[in-house]
Amino acid sequence: MGAFASAERRLGHVDVLIVGAGISGIGMGCHLTSKQPGRDFAIVDGRDAIGGTWDLFRYPGIRSDSDLHTFGYEFKPWTSDNAIADAHEILDYLREAVVEHDLERRIHLGHKVLRANWSSADDKWTVTLRRSGDEQLIEVTCNVLFCASGYYDYTGGFDPVFEGREDFSGPIIHPQAWPEGFDYTGKRVVVIGSGATAVTIVPAMAEDAAHVTMLQRSPSYVLAVPRQDPVANTLRRLLPDSLAYRITRRLNLARQRGIYLGCKRYPKLARRLIRAANRRLLPDGYAVDTHFNPDYNPWDQRLCMVPDADMFKAISAGRASVVTDRISRFTSEGILLESGAHLEADVIVTATGLRLLPFGGIEVSVDGQPVDPGDRLAFKGMMLSGVPNFAFIFGYTNTSWTMKVDLVCDHLCRILEHMDRRGHTSFMPVDDDPTVTRKPMLDFPAGYVQRAIHLFPQRGSHDPWTIDQHFGRDKALLREGPVEDPALRFATRRLDAHEPSAAERVIA
Repeated sequence: MGAFASAERRLGHVDVLIVGAGISGIGMGCHLTSKQPGRDFAIVDGRDAIGGTWDLFRYPGIRSDSDLHTFGYEFKPWTSDNAIADAHEILDYLREAVVEHDLERRIHLGHKVLRANWSSADDKWTVTLRRSGDEQLIEVTCNVLFCASGYYDYTGGFDPVFEGREDFSGPIIHPQAWPEGFDYTGKRVVVIGSGATAVTIVPAMAEDAAHVTMLQRSPSYVLAVPRQDPVANTLRRLLPDSLAYRITRRLNLARQRGIYLGCKRYPKLARRLIRAANRRLLPDGYAVDTHFNPDYNPWDQRLCMVPDADMFKAISAGRASVVTDRISRFTSEGILLESGAHLEADVIVTATGLRLLPFGGIEVSVDGQPVDPGDRLAFKGMMLSGVPNFAFIFGYTNTSWTMKVDLVCDHLCRILEHMDRRGHTSFMPVDDDPTVTRKPMLDFPAGYVQRAIHLFPQRGSHDPWTIDQHFGRDKALLREGPVEDPALRFATRRLDAHEPSAAERVIA
C-alpha cells in the first residue's frame, strides 16, 4: 500500500477535518467521497498508522467481539469466511476501503489534534495539531470538525495499584502496551480480569504458555459463538457478494437485537440458558456458578463472546483455569489472594480495562470559551449543544459499533448537502427546551464506564436529545427523518470577497 500523507505534505484549510483514522474516521472519508465528491476534506491521526484500535492493540488473539457482517461498513461487503475476525483481517479490510475511496492522499498520520477553537466571526474552526517527528505545533482551519477518535485514552489503559507490585520478579503487562515480540512460551501466566480482553488473551496465550490462569474478582457472562457464519458463507456462494452481505447484515442485526431484548425482558431465562450452554462446554463437575454466573443480569453489562468456544476448550484441556478471588498483594513469585491461596506466575497480565476519554482529549472552545463536554447535551447522539459545525461518533454498546458509524456519516452528509442548497455556513444544536431532563450518556454499570461517564455529553429525556442504543430508531431519525429540526439552528455568514489563504501557519 502506498505511503500516506506525511509531514512533508502540509495541511491547510479544508472544508471538513476528520480526527481519527480508525474505522469511524475512514468510514466518514468513504461517505464523503461517495456522497460529497467535490468536498475538500482531510483525515488526521496522532499515530503513525491507520486502524485505530485494530493497530494499537497487539496482545495475543486480538479480534473483534462481534461479527464483521455488522461490524463492517454497509457499503463494503465482508467477504472473509471468518465472521469473528482477527485484527489483521480487519486492518486489511480498512486498507482496502482506503484504496477503493482514494483516501491515501487525504490521510495525514503523525498529526495529533490538541485543541480546536470555533470563531463565530469567521464561521470556521482553528485547529492546533502537534506534528510528530519535529514536534512542531501547526494551525489549520476547517469549516466542519468531525471527531472520530473513539472513546478511550490511547496513551494507556486503566491499571489499578496493587500492593507489592514492585516485589514481583517477572514482567507485568497491560494489554494496551503489549511489548513487541514478547515470548511467553513455557511461562506460567496470570491474567487479571474477566472482560472481553481477558477472555481473548487467555486461550491465545494458553497455546504456548505452560499454563494460563484468569484471575477475576467477579464473573462475567461468556457466550460461545461460531467463528464462521454458515448462513453468511452459504449465501455468499449462491449470491453476489453485495446481496449476500445485505441479507446477512439484516439477519445478524435482528439476531443481535433479539438476544439483547430477550436478555433484558427475560433475564432469569437468559441466565439459565447461558449457564446451560457453558456447562455443556466445561468438564463434568466444573464450578460453573462460581466462575461463570455473575450477580447481575445478562446485558446489564456487555456479554463476552468467545469464538468456537476457544476459552472453554482451553479450560477443558487443562491449559487454562479460572480463579475467582480477590487480590491481597503481589509477591516475588506471583499473587497472594485474600483466601490465602497463592498463584505462582512468571508473567502477570493486567487486563483491567480502559480509561475513557471523550474526543481524544481535544480541548474544544467556542469564541475562546472552553467547552466542557460533560455539561452539554448530545443532539441526535452526534453533536454537542452550543457547539457549531461539530459532530462526533459514539457507536453502539449493545450491537456492532459500526452500525452507528454509517448512520452518523450519512446524516452529516445530508446536513452538508442541505447547507449547500440553502447557502448556510453553520449549524448548531441549541438546548433551549425547559422540559428536557438530563441523564448520563450511557446507562451501563461497567466500572470503566462509571469511572469516566461524567466526562461525556449527557442525553436528554426526549428527542432529539435521546441516545437509545437502538439501530432501528436511529435509522428512522438519522437516515429517514428530516435534517431540519427546531433544535438545530442554521445560519449564513456573508463571505468576504477574499478568503484567507489556506497556507499552513507554523506557530511554534
